[in-house]
Amino acid sequence: VEANIKGSDQMQYDNKAIEAAVGDTVKINFENTGKMAKNVMGHNVVVLKKGTDVAAFATAAMQAAATEYFPEAKKDSVIAHTKLLGPGEKDTISFTVAEAGEYTFICTFPGHYVLMKGTLTVK
Repeated sequence: VEANIKGSDQMQYDNKAIEAAVGDTVKINFENTGKMAKNVMGHNVVVLKKGTDVAAFATAAMQAAATEYFPEAKKDSVIAHTKLLGPGEKDTISFTVAEAGEYTFICTFPGHYVLMKGTLTVK
């Protein structure tokens, strides 16, 4: 399953729903289509494990400026993540999900997760 997601200066993903089957390899191609500088409007895609407290994860991410807003202490809650991208940058991640369910993906740049989130549904 291949999904293309773009993030904008309006703090929005253009694709908020991905569907896959158990055992599929999921490939996410992510692009920051914004124009604002990375330190002001950087974006990423972080796919969280089921049951992760999204707000708590995002709060920890806000404190992780040194690791581009990826909270290393909470990496066990993550299935896969892109790098934090500046304008025009792209990154691709691939992973396999072994269990059915809904998985949230978010941007961990401070304050973005409220608007920049989506769902990977695995059947």
